[in-house]
Amino acid sequence: MEKGDVTGVILVGGKSRRMGRDKAFLEVAGKPLFQRVLELFQESFSRVVLAGGAPERFAGYDLPVLPDLYPGSPLGGIYTALSLADTEAVFVSSCDLPFPNAAVLRYLCSLSDGYAAVVPETPQGYEPLFALYKKGCLEPIRLQLERGDFCAYAWYPEVKVRLVPPGELAPLDPDGTAFCNINTPEQFAQLAAGTGGRCPAG
Repeated sequence: MEKGDVTGVILVGGKSRRMGRDKAFLEVAGKPLFQRVLELFQESFSRVVLAGGAPERFAGYDLPVLPDLYPGSPLGGIYTALSLADTEAVFVSSCDLPFPNAAVLRYLCSLSDGYAAVVPETPQGYEPLFALYKKGCLEPIRLQLERGDFCAYAWYPEVKVRLVPPGELAPLDPDGTAFCNINTPEQFAQLAAGTGGRCPAG
């Protein structure tokens, strides 16, 4: 897909409960995690929006902040952004990835023809929060949210999803850090201490 065909969506509604402070603004090598994702998205997409969360947290970035139509979950953020996007597709990321990977992002976008969603897999399972979704996903997501089910991927069987297995992504992510997620103070301390570009053990 072309740069202008996809809206970049950064999900900023998380509560960071296990971390105890706002993960989006934790710094790695002098740069907030949120800014690492934002810079990649600004290079990759013509339009970038934020979904969920308190707008004042990001007042200095001059970005649209979309309040969740179904508050309380990443799935609600995906639905909100997909509903309001001017483009057929959105690429979604959480706001707290230490090592967002441009090559992985481009590859996932390149697989979109004929699919409603393109979702990477890891040995731990789906990675629904670094993935591409099209407007054909809206109705199954809405129906699931209306049922009160906030699982980010339970609706996948309702649409045509291109699952991208770990082996397919490995050449683009040789260190295995593209989907690194930092949830606890201990993990962040490991990362801040210098892990050689590796994701701290969880």
